[in-house]
Amino acid sequence: MSEERIPKVTWGEFQSQLPDQTLFDGKAWRSSPTPLQLSEKHLQLLDQLGPLLSAFVRSCNLLYRHSVEGRRPQWIARWMDFGKPQELIEISRSASFKNEIPRVLRPDLVLTEEGFALCEIDSIPGGIGLTAWLQESYAKFGFSIFGGDFGMRAGFQSIFPEGEILISEEASDYRPEFEWLCGKERVKKAELGLGRSPQVYRFFEAFDWDKIHGLKESLQEGVSMTPPLKPYLEEKIWLALLGMRPLRDFWRRELGEKGFGILQSVIPESWVMESTPLPPHAVLPGLGIQDWNELKTMSQKERELVVKVSGFSPLAWGSRGVWMGSDLSTEEWAVVVDEALRSFESAPRLLQRFVKGAAFPFPYWDEKGEVIEMKGRARISPYYFLTEEQVVVGGALATICPLDKKRIHGMKEAILVPVSGK
Repeated sequence: MSEERIPKVTWGEFQSQLPDQTLFDGKAWRSSPTPLQLSEKHLQLLDQLGPLLSAFVRSCNLLYRHSVEGRRPQWIARWMDFGKPQELIEISRSASFKNEIPRVLRPDLVLTEEGFALCEIDSIPGGIGLTAWLQESYAKFGFSIFGGDFGMRAGFQSIFPEGEILISEEASDYRPEFEWLCGKERVKKAELGLGRSPQVYRFFEAFDWDKIHGLKESLQEGVSMTPPLKPYLEEKIWLALLGMRPLRDFWRRELGEKGFGILQSVIPESWVMESTPLPPHAVLPGLGIQDWNELKTMSQKERELVVKVSGFSPLAWGSRGVWMGSDLSTEEWAVVVDEALRSFESAPRLLQRFVKGAAFPFPYWDEKGEVIEMKGRARISPYYFLTEEQVVVGGALATICPLDKKRIHGMKEAILVPVSGK
């Protein structure tokens, strides 16, 4: 965007738009006089990814069901069910919602010079209210916003126009955002159970399912829940399955050759940390090792790798179950690898190639209202809303962190802004 087209916003004007601190439950970040303007190439890719990710998640659902039915290798369903209680597995396989998939998808995209690196897909994403507020606030100053002035609000309304929003105690700091977005009367405490509404938006993790009073009975009575209680769809190891040669024909057929190629280009090399011994002549593709124990002796430079807890665990969200190989000592890294292999059948781990995002300068206001330039890297988080007819992008949140922070996530040193439109 040229300098002449950028609306001028002063610190005072922006301060006048700030909500009561209770809206974001005391969260702190740096604000900027401008949204993040991406290149035309990046914006086109954001538009393409929504329908592609919808097709990918539908394909994951289909592949799991075919595995359960014996039409595909049974190890697929077995891997996805590791660590889940049998009762929850039976609920997730219910015929009444066998084709249901999450209606909100938010990929975490590290911004690179070439495009994006898709590190994971969140189907119970936080930040919906925050992104909506940022979107609407910057639109008031005359900026063109990706997704439209009210895209987030309209997107959520399109997939959940009525019904109750159940928020767990663990995620209670997001309650004010949903109350602002949808009204206090619709937001309920999840642990108290499902109310009388036939439609429920689930904002609690699947591993908390047994804390929700009467959940199983309500689902049996026909209550509609989104995202559906299908913990197998929330496993990160699906990203590794996309790159597995035995499944390549399936993905190509379901995603199309072009779609399959685009997803492969944005998803970093990924592996399921599964300890079955390889034949003496075989190596793990892309890693060039014959045994997982060789991973422990790699040099720090070779350890540009990330280990993530895959899904059904309290460690699988909020960056708690993430370990970066290059940040750890050899001894610490060995402990992480050993634990990953040991816990495969209770909490599988995903190993992923670390992608360092593009570095660029970006302005923000300091505490005195002066404009400071910070050099950082960005994570782009677009929100895709899946209706019966189409996939709509509501908007995108840009999180820009200083270069000395390897993990890009919300923090007080980060700049949070919406992505600018075309």
